Amino acid sequence: MLAQDKGTTSISLVHEALEGALRRQLDTAGVLQQARIDPELLTSPQARVSAAAFSRLWVALSDLLDDEFFGIDSHPMRRGSFRLMCQASIGSTSLEQALHRILKFLRLVLDDIYGELMFDGDCAVIVIHDHGVERRLFSYGTWLILVHGLLCWLGNRRIPIQALCFRSSRPADDSDYRMRFCEDIQFDAPTSWVRFDRSYLNLKVVQTHATLSTFMKESPASLLVKYRNEDSISVQVRMRLRGLDPEQWPELDKLAKVLGMSYSTLQRRLQAEGISYQRLKDNLRRDMAINLLCQPDMTVMEVAALTGFQESSAFHRAFKKWTGVSPGAYRRSNADDSSEG
Repeated sequence: MLAQDKGTTSISLVHEALEGALRRQLDTAGVLQQARIDPELLTSPQARVSAAAFSRLWVALSDLLDDEFFGIDSHPMRRGSFRLMCQASIGSTSLEQALHRILKFLRLVLDDIYGELMFDGDCAVIVIHDHGVERRLFSYGTWLILVHGLLCWLGNRRIPIQALCFRSSRPADDSDYRMRFCEDIQFDAPTSWVRFDRSYLNLKVVQTHATLSTFMKESPASLLVKYRNEDSISVQVRMRLRGLDPEQWPELDKLAKVLGMSYSTLQRRLQAEGISYQRLKDNLRRDMAINLLCQPDMTVMEVAALTGFQESSAFHRAFKKWTGVSPGAYRRSNADDSSEG
């Protein structure tokens, strides 16, 4: 149970996802209920939701808006478009051909942004054009999740992103983007683009129409979680810790030895990613707690014990400090999980 680390999504991205529906003056209470996100979480800037909850929100909003792109483009990406894009790219002989088909498909479907594949030596660069109008960061990010996620699935492996630029300004919390894409992200850039090793485009497409059904059942959750950035040192540290009981988490000097580096090197690399070891441990405990609280058969006391707290009162205080809300908000959100078919 503790070995699983699906991470969490910031409440700011939930607000971004809801904006299209709110702009159309649609009632979002229903989609929040379907996603099992307690409305109380929306009032706390520190709150986060499980990756599964955000995935359910994506599906619920797609149904409400008949738009798989959250209603953020001038033209809706109508329900079923993503499946058609998958079907159009499966027959490709290589990931390069598949990428061309994906970019062409999205240009036909969406109006505000589109991608162009370019090459720079050993690197492939996808330039995200926006007709000269700076779009919401959420728009660029969602488009890239669709393109990168589908390409990774077609090749059955994560394609590491070397660098990423967005025209939009840096959000107050950019951890969602760094966790999903890469550490090297530049904001307020003249152009939005993503760079990766060109050799990946030579890979064969290994997926078939027979495997598409399973992929569609797992989407969009797999796009959000399965192909996340695993190259950062903070993610490597989380991977080391998540298989251990929190009471067994080592001090930084011992962890550095396990990772084959000096204490100062590990500390410096974490600082370069804008996080301390203590904050990383707190974030991991927080994410573990959120995901455990989403399990209907798990009591708050059991979650407290599994995340390293001997007293539930201490867990309550820590959780409120981490998220701005009590564990009860997450319990209420998932009170009906057991009735889900």
